Amino acid sequence: MKAILVGLGLGLALSAAPLTTWAQAEAPPAWAYPVNPPDFKVQPDDGAPRHVPDSTAAFTLTQARDLFFALDWHPSDHPPLPDIVAHGRKPDVMACGVCHRADGPGGPENSSIAGLSAQYIVQQMADFKSGVRTTSVPQRIPPQLMIKTARGITDTEIEQAAAFFSALKPRAVIKVVETATVPKTRVAGWFLAALPGGEMEPIAGRIIEVPEDLERFEMRDARSHFIAYVPPGLRCRRRPRRHGRDRGSLRGRGRGPRSSGRAGS
Repeated sequence: MKAILVGLGLGLALSAAPLTTWAQAEAPPAWAYPVNPPDFKVQPDDGAPRHVPDSTAAFTLTQARDLFFALDWHPSDHPPLPDIVAHGRKPDVMACGVCHRADGPGGPENSSIAGLSAQYIVQQMADFKSGVRTTSVPQRIPPQLMIKTARGITDTEIEQAAAFFSALKPRAVIKVVETATVPKTRVAGWFLAALPGGEMEPIAGRIIEVPEDLERFEMRDARSHFIAYVPPGLRCRRRPRRHGRDRGSLRGRGRGPRSSGRAGS
């Protein structure tokens, strides 16, 4: 979801309230591009099968963390997954449906790609491969994986994935809430999650996006929903934003994604 948040630009967020994080430094703000702390550890897998609402499937944490196995909790929501989306190709081409989920809604740490034009998807992969598209936060693992995959994937595999995701209808998975205070958060794996206990803090000009149900999102349920907290009045001043700090192509050529309805802080 890192591409666009329903037209809410970073520039508007920064102008909504005094904020020194970006104004005093060249690096993007940490709230927009979270980085795991040095002592970050994932929850150990106890081997117990996990479940999500409205699905008869069951998967373990180990399966959810397998970059070559896309968890498909709701196979009736979409056509059959191409193998490149479901499994990728070891050792360098991760399954598209792992990070972007089975039918492309993505998450706060990446992009929603359902319904993007096939031409746009193909071009972005070419730009990742050539180095035209990079990231301003190179220590983040999600763009590293994207670039590694782009360098190893074949043109045929790209075309298969692009045809699949472009044929899907994007779903609304994010609720925008205007507020002066937000839940305190932690970095939970390249994205933010609300801390238990319900403690709040001033929003201070930020956009804070968190999963409504952390476990569902960590188990890669494509029906997971998110809340994007934004400063009061921000939606009244919204305007389409480009690709932010992840530099891409096709700007101004009429072939990029529409901003309307696309999520991403």
